[in-house]
Amino acid sequence: MKGLTQKGLSRRALFNACLACGSAHLGLQSNAVQAQGWAPPAAAQRCPSRWGPNDRRGSMNLLTPERIRSAASMIREGRKIEMGHVLAQNMPFFGTRRFDVHQKQVFMNPQSNRRGSNEEVVVGEIGQVGTQFDGFPHQTIGNEVYNCVDLPSIMSRTGFTEMGIETVGTIMTRGVLIDVAGQKGVRTLPDTYEITPADLEAALARQRVELREGDAMLINTGWGHLWAVDNARYVRSCPGIGVAAAEWLIARNPMLLGADNWPVEQSPSATMPGASLPVHQIALVVHGVHLLENMNLAEIVASGRNEFCFMMQPLRAQGFSGSTVSPAALF
Repeated sequence: MKGLTQKGLSRRALFNACLACGSAHLGLQSNAVQAQGWAPPAAAQRCPSRWGPNDRRGSMNLLTPERIRSAASMIREGRKIEMGHVLAQNMPFFGTRRFDVHQKQVFMNPQSNRRGSNEEVVVGEIGQVGTQFDGFPHQTIGNEVYNCVDLPSIMSRTGFTEMGIETVGTIMTRGVLIDVAGQKGVRTLPDTYEITPADLEAALARQRVELREGDAMLINTGWGHLWAVDNARYVRSCPGIGVAAAEWLIARNPMLLGADNWPVEQSPSATMPGASLPVHQIALVVHGVHLLENMNLAEIVASGRNEFCFMMQPLRAQGFSGSTVSPAALF
């Protein structure tokens, strides 16, 4: 089978190969155009960034007043679609991540109007759970983050001293939905399906929409339908963009890349089957492009809207590696 010539195939590789063959009649078999042999580039190849050696904002440099005004002009009907999942204890989690909520009645105030007060105690993460936005310190190549900043030099007991998620601020730009699952005619792409540049081009052509510099480029794989329905399958693997598709998108200068799966990218990687999430390194470390994961795209897909005003505000949590977020499409 093409792309499966390595010795010692695992059971999972064989299963995925059979799955790909069984999906070929739907036009879902990944073609072999992916970049082969990608490796994290040396520091001299990736630094300084296009914005200079002292830059810490990466693709957020594209968030200009002109783009904000242009995005605002797309709001004509006064409609809003939420594109984030509800934070809840039935979410899928990875490893030791957790989100435990304890409701408590604080007290009944003694005044005559009997005003009661209620609060919540949350034990868990708020940077890397739910619909989440990755900051640059979240990922490294060796001990270096974006723009070859030495990770230990920006670490502290209370968070990162540079590039914490509080430095991003409110994002408002043109959002573009790239409905790859819709282009393939399926509700959900197969497990570990690799989205290629050809897939992206076909989806955009079908939707009659073009990408522009500074867009929030959002990919629908259909994987979000498993959220809180089959969490074990959701986190085990996922369809998503491969290395070549990531580089194809980044060449178009996005403000961010998002998807309705957990890493935006395909997992495990077909380009680097022995590596861990190479697109995370390509986007966050090499190019300074933020990733938006675990999106809830079902409603925006059903609406038929392919472009809209995208708005999102990460938590102003000092020194955090990321933030749970509630992105919205406005039109």
